[in-house]
Amino acid sequence: MRSSLPVVVLSAFLFILFAGHAGAEPNAVENIERQIRIKAEQGDASAQTDLGVMYASGNGVIQDDKQAAFWFRKAAEQGYAKSQLILGLMYNEGQGGVAQDYSQAVSLFRKAAEQGLATAQYNLGVMYARGEGVTQDNEQAVAWYRKAAEQGEAIAQNNLGAMYANGEGVAQDEKQAAIWYRKAAEQGLPTAQNNLGAMYVKGEGVVQNDKQAAEWYCKAAEQGDAEAQNNLGVMYANGKGVAQDEKQAVFWFRKAADQNEAMAQLNLGQMYFNGTGVPQDYAQAYIWTDLAAAQGLEKAVKARDSLANMLTPAQIEEGQKLVREWVATHP
Repeated sequence: MRSSLPVVVLSAFLFILFAGHAGAEPNAVENIERQIRIKAEQGDASAQTDLGVMYASGNGVIQDDKQAAFWFRKAAEQGYAKSQLILGLMYNEGQGGVAQDYSQAVSLFRKAAEQGLATAQYNLGVMYARGEGVTQDNEQAVAWYRKAAEQGEAIAQNNLGAMYANGEGVAQDEKQAAIWYRKAAEQGLPTAQNNLGAMYVKGEGVVQNDKQAAEWYCKAAEQGDAEAQNNLGVMYANGKGVAQDEKQAVFWFRKAADQNEAMAQLNLGQMYFNGTGVPQDYAQAYIWTDLAAAQGLEKAVKARDSLANMLTPAQIEEGQKLVREWVATHP
């Protein structure tokens, strides 16, 4: 179960802001840019932010990270929370024409967070949880996650649930963990859906229910969450919460394995080794088990070494060649 999510990614946040102008005709974009620029040059913080987004995305203007940072800074210096957040993300990632500086990121996140911007509150919580740009402090992380979570920020709800699940910065409380995971899961956040599924498997904070677990895993798996795909594969392999279906197990293990999920690679290797859901194939078993072992998964290391004793040197060499080819096509 993945506990928490990191700081919001700059590109994702800019995409959300850019979406408001997407789809406009070229002439309309030019007109929008002209109107925005006039307001920005007159000191309108909202327009300065919009112009920064246009430069960051290259929409209506030639893409220019330095110009984007220039306009975001103009708005941030006026106390405009959205630009403070964006500029903080730039400093956090070292992107958009600025050098990475966690302390600057924290300062900007805090300014925006204190104005009530939920995404900034969440990001500030992450910085406290990680001890980046600020002294590590789980209680402060919880406090900021809670502010954002109470505003409905799904990723903050997930992370607050994780803090309760792990007893970090707050007394351990599995029921509270499940409550916050559910809030985020119902908003469609795949990590939270996977986490809630795990709570149902274990009966932690909720009444144990394999069917509910499988349903939540499925929701996350269909969104491409690799850990949930592996977990759903396990449910199909064991016939828990769903009718046993080894082919479906292989299907989901492969989905996750292709995303370099180590447990799924090991599980897929075991399916090939045993010939369950797929024809028995020791070479394929070796490939997937070796990929998992390369990530340091102890079970996989033991399984690979055991499997190697069953193969000829030529088969091992061929398997290692196929592993290298897979790695080359899955950066």
